[in-house]
Amino acid sequence: MTARSALRNALPLPRAARLPLRSRLRSRLRSPFRTRLRTPLRTWLRPCPVRTTAVALMASAALLAAPAHGTPARHDIGAPRSFAPRYFAGRAFDTCEAPSLAVMRAWRSSPYRAVGVYFGGRGRGCPLQRELSAGWVAQVHAQGWRMLPLFVGSQPPCVLAEAKRRYAIGRGPWSQGTREGGEAVRAARGFGFAAGSPLYLDIEAYRTDDADCAATTLRFVRAWNREVRRLGYLPGFYSSAGTGVRLLERARRAGTKDLPSVVWFARWRGGPALDTERELAAPAWQPHGRIHQYAGNVTESYGGRRMRVDSSLVDAPVARVTP
Repeated sequence: MTARSALRNALPLPRAARLPLRSRLRSRLRSPFRTRLRTPLRTWLRPCPVRTTAVALMASAALLAAPAHGTPARHDIGAPRSFAPRYFAGRAFDTCEAPSLAVMRAWRSSPYRAVGVYFGGRGRGCPLQRELSAGWVAQVHAQGWRMLPLFVGSQPPCVLAEAKRRYAIGRGPWSQGTREGGEAVRAARGFGFAAGSPLYLDIEAYRTDDADCAATTLRFVRAWNREVRRLGYLPGFYSSAGTGVRLLERARRAGTKDLPSVVWFARWRGGPALDTERELAAPAWQPHGRIHQYAGNVTESYGGRRMRVDSSLVDAPVARVTP
C-alpha cells in the first residue's frame, strides 16, 4: 500500500477529494465560478518531495492511531481495562460473618494482616452479613487490612456437606457458571472491590469417584472463571486439597483452558506449607498464586476480642479497594 492510498483509507474524505488530482483540477477549470489558475497543470502533477513526505507522515500517523486488524475500536463496556494484581504475602483469617469494625481494629494486634470476606453467592453459610457494606470494606482497608473476597455459589451435585446439597449445580453448568460469574462481579463492584481484584470461588469438598459430578463441577468452574476474567477480575478457586484441588490439578496437566489464576487449598492438621502440597506439581500456580488454609474452626483472641476462624498462609493477589 502506498502512502497516498494508506492516507485515503485511514482518513475519510469528501467524494470530490477522492477523485484523481487531474480530474479535480479539470473540474475546477470548468466551474463557472473558477478563478485564474496561475500554476501550470504540469507543475501540479509533477512529484514534489516535500508534499510526498508530508502525505507519508500523515498516513503513518493515521495508521498508528487506527486499531490493529481484528481489534475492536473501543473496549467492551462490560470489560474494564486490566489492572496489575496487588500481591500479599503473610497470614490471613476468615470467619463466616464479617466482624465489626471494633473487632477488626482489636485484631490488628494479631499475626494476621489479611481477611477473607464472604461477599456473595447463594451457598454462603452466613447469608445475613450485618456488618458488611462498601463502607465497612473501605474502613477495614484503611485500618491496614488486605482482603480476599470469597464467593460461595452453586456447589457440586455430589458435595459432601449435607447443608450444601440444596445448592447443587443444575443441568446447564456452563450457562449457570457464566451467570454466577457475572453475579459475583456485580456484587464485588457494589462492595468497592475494583477491577483487578481476585474473586475466590468457594467449592466445598465433594466425591472424586463420581465422574459425572466431577465433569459437571469443572464445567461450572471454568465458565465462572471465564466470565469473571472477561469482566476484568481475577478468578480464584478455593477447595479441599484432596478433592477439588486434586481434580483441578489434573485438568491443568491435561491442558484444560479457563482455569483459575489462584488456588486456595485447604489441608488442616499441619503447619502452613505453600510450596509442598502433594496434590500440586511444583510449578503449578507459581509464583504468587497459592493460599494454604492450614487450620479451621479454631478459636483465638486478640485485643480482648475472641473469634472462631480459619487460618491461611498467603502468597497471592488481594483485593483492590475503590477509595
